[in-house]
Amino acid sequence: MSGATAVAPPSALRPGGIAVACDHCALPVPAGLIEPGASRQFCCGGCRAVYTMILTCGLERFYELRERDDALRPATPTGARYEGYDDPAFAESWILARPDELASCELYLESVHCAACVWLVERLPRVLGGVVEVRADVGRQRAEVVWDPARVRLSEIARALDRLGYPSHPYRRSELANLRRQEERRSLVRIGVAGACAGNAMMFAFALWGGAYAEMEPGHRLLLRGASFAVAIVSLLWPGRAFYSGALASLRTRVPHMDLPIAIALTLGMGWGAVNTIRDTGEVYFESLTTVIFLLLVGRFIQQRQQRAAEEAVEDLFRLTPATARRIDTDGQTREVAVEALAAGDVVELRAGDSVPADGIVVEGRSEFDLSLLTGESLPRTLGIGEHAYAGTVNLSNRLTMRVQSTGAATRVGRLAALVENLARERPPLLRMADRLSHRFVIVVLALAAITAAVWLAIEPALAIEHAIALLIVTCPCALGLATPLAVRAAVGSAARMGILIKGGETIERLARPGIVLLDKTGTLTSGRMRLVEWRGDAAVKPWLLALERQVVHPIARALVEALEREGHVDLPCAAKQTLGGGVEGEVAGHAVLAGSPAFVTRAGVSLSPEVSRDLDLCVGNGWTPVVVAVDRVAVAVAALGDPLIPDAAASLAAIRRLGWRIGLVSGDHPAVVAAAAREVGITDGLVEGGASPERKLEIVRELAGSGETVVMVGDGVNDSAALVAAPVGVAVRGGAEASLSAADVYLSRPGLAGLVALFAGAPRAVGVIRRNLRVSLVYNAVTASLAVTGWIDPLLAALLMPASSLTVVLLSWRSRTFS
Repeated sequence: MSGATAVAPPSALRPGGIAVACDHCALPVPAGLIEPGASRQFCCGGCRAVYTMILTCGLERFYELRERDDALRPATPTGARYEGYDDPAFAESWILARPDELASCELYLESVHCAACVWLVERLPRVLGGVVEVRADVGRQRAEVVWDPARVRLSEIARALDRLGYPSHPYRRSELANLRRQEERRSLVRIGVAGACAGNAMMFAFALWGGAYAEMEPGHRLLLRGASFAVAIVSLLWPGRAFYSGALASLRTRVPHMDLPIAIALTLGMGWGAVNTIRDTGEVYFESLTTVIFLLLVGRFIQQRQQRAAEEAVEDLFRLTPATARRIDTDGQTREVAVEALAAGDVVELRAGDSVPADGIVVEGRSEFDLSLLTGESLPRTLGIGEHAYAGTVNLSNRLTMRVQSTGAATRVGRLAALVENLARERPPLLRMADRLSHRFVIVVLALAAITAAVWLAIEPALAIEHAIALLIVTCPCALGLATPLAVRAAVGSAARMGILIKGGETIERLARPGIVLLDKTGTLTSGRMRLVEWRGDAAVKPWLLALERQVVHPIARALVEALEREGHVDLPCAAKQTLGGGVEGEVAGHAVLAGSPAFVTRAGVSLSPEVSRDLDLCVGNGWTPVVVAVDRVAVAVAALGDPLIPDAAASLAAIRRLGWRIGLVSGDHPAVVAAAAREVGITDGLVEGGASPERKLEIVRELAGSGETVVMVGDGVNDSAALVAAPVGVAVRGGAEASLSAADVYLSRPGLAGLVALFAGAPRAVGVIRRNLRVSLVYNAVTASLAVTGWIDPLLAALLMPASSLTVVLLSWRSRTFS
């Protein structure tokens, strides 16, 4: 502990007059935990344990790094045992065996948020023997752990991370993901080699061009040509091999694509350049060929990265359930096992705060569950014996046991994930049409090159190959292929600066034609959190209500506590008793205080005055949740809670209507609440439906899309994921679940719906730029192809025109104003 004196206490780093701050997390230390005279103060036992662990292991530099990053967030241990990590079924699903007799596993870590956290996590080998390496990614909050199974178990590693303040969860990395990563690395190597070859070939070309005007010695010219040829051979046989593989595949499948003319042009260019090098006459095109290989490989890599990111994003849906579960064996003992080890008929224990690991039926106990994952309901639902609990939902309050009915892919969330995955794999009609057009373009170019060679063989055989190569180079798909992507990239970049993240150009094209916008309510039109929206009655009882609600773990209680604490009410001693699904009661300041639903307080013998009844009717009419407060069996106040609309909702929806879009509201929340929200934002002529399940939302989207109308689904929850994928355009809003962000085509990273207005206004302008670029590219291809066929363009001029056309498209794209 000698190193403790060298560490600047976090309390010294927090300006603003905190009298006693925790030396680990810098949060205020409760009065009851302050130790008079102690040099170190801690707000909880977890912070004390983490602080002691860090200093004992000689890792006190963590606090220096955290001070530099100004990151003072609490990171405390949970005390979990992680015994399920050692289960054979868990190892089979989550742990990868390496050829060097080591094992690796990718873990998702809570509380990793800065460089100091990464530094601390990556020092784990110093804390625990047998850990070989830890590589942390702060952006994704993941760490890849490599260890020796003969010396340490994964559960021990997880406990060590937990003691450092970083509870872990397994992050599945399949063999397919490993193969993707290896292929990505090979692609980067190919790009590096292609870039080096292109740079060297260009250097030799500059020397040759300079020598053409300075009467270079023939020997020197031959040497430079030979060196350029050698570099081009390396580029063609190593990085360029990818195009030949694609060309051969297109021939086998009889489906021509862009690799075929590219491979032919590379072969002819290389062959004709080699002939001219040996003859020491004519032009060589090695610098153009190597540059084309490099640029095309870079474009292909970017495209593949985007596709793989989309595929990995869909896999997020499969990580919604926990990796382990507490199974109660036949001998009555509770054992932590991997969820893969669960089978139908097993009984599992669910404690407050646990995510449900499988679908099943409650066999003992009664508790409230957060079902927003599947239903989008803003309020929890009480489940008791005989009722169904679904994987991925969260047990909020009491311990209970559940008999497993289905696991894994057979669960409701598993079926939803599989549905999203299948929908994501479907190629939309526009892409299929683009594929057909590209096939025809390839066939036309090849036919035209063959005709050019045949005609010139009859006219001037020595020029036949040159003109055919010139045609293949000048009509290389770069100009036509860049026309749309560059315009899309410029539009996407412009949108991103406004906080609108768009996944691709097809999304922009679909949004250019107005149709119908379907909105989810909770978290989209509203903040997604229960809040106190109105208080009606005696304000003097607010401190008493605060004292009661502080004893309860419930979304409504949290909302009341948050609102009343902001008003500055003092904390009062109280003993409280909670009734599940009803409310809470206790004695505060010598008075019997009850707070809960109207049914709860009337069952307790409280009569509702006409005034209170009117307040309740007002709450129900507005779609709010009422909490009746009674003191000494007399109802004295009504607290109205709701999920308030975001401030710009009504104005944004009005602007969207003016752009020609219709608006509908489809939510899993109660129909009365949904109808009230629709009235408040002015949705009177569109589709309004409450109580909609994920399957129902998907059905609505498919019905509307089947009529040929542009359908935009806007949501934020996992229950919206299938509809987001099935809709022609899915839009996820800020604060949404990761699965919904993964499934969507557009993400609004700024709060509110103003970004949605900008999206609908900017898409038509972006499509106009795309069409203009396509026209320019088509005119370029038509003119240059005609000149190449008639012999006016040689391969050297073709090599110069090709990048010039691409540069024109670049300038037209980046100077265009789309989203602004």
